[in-house]
Amino acid sequence: MSPTPTPTHPPGRTVAGPLDGVRVVELAGIGPGPFAAMLLADLGADVVRVDRPGRGPLGGDPSRDLTNRNKRSVVVDLKTTQGPETVRALAARADVLIEGYRPGVAERLGVGPEDCMAANPALVYGRMTGWGQDGPLASLAGHDIGYIATAGALSMIGTAGGPPVFPANLLGDYAGGSLYLTTGVLAALLTARATGHGQVVDAAIVDGTAHLTSLFWGMLAEGTWRDARGRNLLDGGCPHYAVYETSDGGWMAVGALEPHFYAVFVSLLGLDADELPDRADPRTWPALRATFAARFRTATRARWTAVFEGTDACVAPVLTLTEAADHKHLTARGTYTEAHGVTQPAPAPRFSGTPGTLRRPPAVPGAHTHDVARDWDVPELLKDHC
Repeated sequence: MSPTPTPTHPPGRTVAGPLDGVRVVELAGIGPGPFAAMLLADLGADVVRVDRPGRGPLGGDPSRDLTNRNKRSVVVDLKTTQGPETVRALAARADVLIEGYRPGVAERLGVGPEDCMAANPALVYGRMTGWGQDGPLASLAGHDIGYIATAGALSMIGTAGGPPVFPANLLGDYAGGSLYLTTGVLAALLTARATGHGQVVDAAIVDGTAHLTSLFWGMLAEGTWRDARGRNLLDGGCPHYAVYETSDGGWMAVGALEPHFYAVFVSLLGLDADELPDRADPRTWPALRATFAARFRTATRARWTAVFEGTDACVAPVLTLTEAADHKHLTARGTYTEAHGVTQPAPAPRFSGTPGTLRRPPAVPGAHTHDVARDWDVPELLKDHC
């Protein structure tokens, strides 16, 4: 199987998505800001990315940077006299502006909230940072791994007695950062459209990541969660919510929490539930884990996948990115797709009436200057471009 191609212009449809008509200015950065803007663009917003002159901070081929898909790009030098004026002109015609500078930088450049909202009081000004706009660490540099460490989330991930395991930059940058910025911006946009007044959205990765742990704070309060890694129901401490290695070095993920799912899991694993220790008693977990691990090591990942597939055992093979793109369920749903010659995740979530679309490939810096100047009626762009 291969990913399902996604048409760039679905037949019979003129609406790009539920955010069709929303204008967004993105001041170029790295990490969570671009991803948040990509999500808005996937849902139909007209996102104009303001790139800096010269090579990007991370290098690489901009035509392969999928976080810049569905966007248009202009190049503006904010260190010139004309640059900030051009950005303010874009902001005057936008609904949302997103920036990811350290606190105070946008103000020094002349594109802070007061500057941009002076001519557009309804503007929603989204600020994406790691530490937030205030606090003792606000002015310091940082990255995902440090933010999730400080927020307490990193301490929860990994095996008991082992080091914390960081989940790429999915938990901090994208879950705690991008998705909270997007939620905040859209909520503020609703208010702006109802009242005519925009506002500043302070999206800090430490705040969002801490917010993601709300469930566990409740469990701590009731005494059902230990503040120790790898010793709880959902952190790998529980033997029937864990991963196990197969005979060929593959891995199977087990999530048989409920009793009826657990019964199916144990049966298909070839074990007699009546002969196993009580799964509800954490003192039996090491013995149960050893039993399950020994069974999984008797066959390959493919064999165990065939055993559990199509059942309610809640067991799945741990797939790589490329394997996931070929999985029959994800292929049937079009979860991964091929657009503009690249396999990539399709827009999410899904809408019955105004689905998101993949209209444009990743924006190459400066490629849309003339189009944006015309469509947004910003002649300053052409002056800056010259």
